[in-house]
Amino acid sequence: MTAPVSVVIPTLQAADRIGPCLGTIGEAVTEGVIREVVISDGGSSDDIAEIAEELGARLVTGPPGRGRQLAAGAEAARGEWLLFVHADTVLPSDWGAAVLAHIANRPGKAGYFALGFDTGGLPARLVAAWANLRSALLALPYGDQGLLVNRALYRHAGGYPVIPLMEDVALVRRLGRGRLAPLGGTVGTSAARFVAEGWLRRGWRNLTTLALYFAGVSPERLARRYHRGR
Repeated sequence: MTAPVSVVIPTLQAADRIGPCLGTIGEAVTEGVIREVVISDGGSSDDIAEIAEELGARLVTGPPGRGRQLAAGAEAARGEWLLFVHADTVLPSDWGAAVLAHIANRPGKAGYFALGFDTGGLPARLVAAWANLRSALLALPYGDQGLLVNRALYRHAGGYPVIPLMEDVALVRRLGRGRLAPLGGTVGTSAARFVAEGWLRRGWRNLTTLALYFAGVSPERLARRYHRGR
C-alpha cells in the first residue's frame, strides 16, 4: 500500500531554520505515512536545494508568496492526502499516528493541530490559548498549525488562493466548520517574530488584520499594512 501523505513545505530563505521541522517529519518515515516531502521554494539564495537533495525531497521553485507556493506545492504533490507545514513549525512526536487515525476515521474532513510556541512564558501561553480558542470556536486554524486535507476536498474547496496574505484563512473558510477537525497533539512554532516585535504589538496586529479581512479589506491592502508594521 502506497503511503498516503505528501508533506508540502513553503520556504523562503529558510535553510537555517527548517532543520527541526524536517527532523520531526522524518520521524514518521517508517510508519507508512509519508509518500513524499515537497519543498516549494520562492526563489531563495540559501542552501535549500542542497537540503532538499540530501533529504530526498522534491523541490518546486517559483515566485515568492506563501499562497502561491502552497498552491504550487499541492499541484506538484502526488499523495492522496496533503499535509501543509510551515518551515518553522515542529510537528508533535506522535503526529504520524494522529494523521493515520484521522484518515481512517474522518476521511471527509481536514485536520489541524493545536498551536504551541518554542518558548515558554505567560505571553506565549496566552497567544497560543487565543489561537486554539479561535480554532475551536470560529473554525479558523492558521497555517502555522499545519493543515491535513484530502486532495479531492482540497480541490473542491478551490485550493490555496494566490493572494499575498490570509491564504490560510481563505481556504479554511471555504472548507467550513463541518469539514474541519482537530488532529490531537500540539505543534511548536517559532516565536521569533513575536519576540522581535513584542508579543502585544504582534498579537494586536494579527488580530486587527483578521478583523479587517472579515470586513472586506483586500489581501493586497492588508499585506501592505502588515509589512509596513514590521
